[in-house]
Amino acid sequence: MDSIKENIIEGSIVGKKPTISDVARLAGVSKKTVSRVINSEPNVGAKTLSKVKKVIEDLDYSPNPQARGLAFSRSFLLAMIYDNPNASFITDAMYGALGQCRPNGYELVVHPCDATQASLHDDIIKFIRRTKIDGVILLPPLSESNDLINKLKAIKCNYVRLVSVISDDVAHMVHFNDREAVKDIAEHLIALGHRDIGFIKGPDNSKSSAERHDVFRDALEQNGVHLGANQIVFGANTFQSGVDCAVQLLKSDNPPTAIFASNDEMAIGVMVTAQKMGIDIPSELTIIGFDDTPQASKVWPALTTVNLKVKEMGKLATLKLLALCNNNIGLAKTIKSELVPTLVRRETTAPPPILRG
Repeated sequence: MDSIKENIIEGSIVGKKPTISDVARLAGVSKKTVSRVINSEPNVGAKTLSKVKKVIEDLDYSPNPQARGLAFSRSFLLAMIYDNPNASFITDAMYGALGQCRPNGYELVVHPCDATQASLHDDIIKFIRRTKIDGVILLPPLSESNDLINKLKAIKCNYVRLVSVISDDVAHMVHFNDREAVKDIAEHLIALGHRDIGFIKGPDNSKSSAERHDVFRDALEQNGVHLGANQIVFGANTFQSGVDCAVQLLKSDNPPTAIFASNDEMAIGVMVTAQKMGIDIPSELTIIGFDDTPQASKVWPALTTVNLKVKEMGKLATLKLLALCNNNIGLAKTIKSELVPTLVRRETTAPPPILRG
């Protein structure tokens, strides 16, 4: 560290923004080697890699995006594109991505979309072309559209999508395996003794919503519990839809002793509704959500839910995308492509009243 500082003074770059030439000179390598390190390209020895990264850190060097873009015919911009109303999902994915973008000399553009627009996919393509985006990370449910993927391929735009159902080559996908987590929920409710169970499904246009419904129904059936049509209600992944669905279930002729909502927003809507109706949680009603949003651990009682590991998904998707931007599909394939969400047991689950009395 001291020798580098001395070299900086001797090289008269104190007070000036360090350049790639300064990094190359102090590391004793070529500018091309420094460029390879910055762009995470292969064929850089471990010793050289460590030395160059040390100099970059000591100089606090960051590439000039415009000059770099001209030199490599790239913008060094990645985009995270979403039409997902779940703010915590988006934030976690964004932080996971940023942690990999900045050390690799990329910037992240976060681009929200309006899923109700008929021109949605064409608008996304126009955005990518206008801003010269090098690659995109797609969040669900937008990531589930094969039509959009085909349009990205047509303009040769690198992409990685976060999906709950395997739907692409591993180089272009991070798969969050809902199936195992949903099975855990079903088995947890069965083990507690619940037989009258309500389910709040998410939007019809969401593959993950359909997946959670199908797996939950099948897992209950395998344990001898039937999920009847009158026990399934349809929400919109919003708090208000959770309230509306809870009223429908809890005011039915045969109200459930447990409700599984497809996301935390709806589950919290169920909690508020139950409390207003004088139903005690969990002694009279068990509630389980999905997503493990920040609110899940802050409400009272704290919500039993599923942690999707969204920040890790954002990180893995970005690592894959950076490899694709460097034309290294082999590396993209080797980066982990599947995460299994975990059930987080808190205070909203208990045996049904008949087993507690």
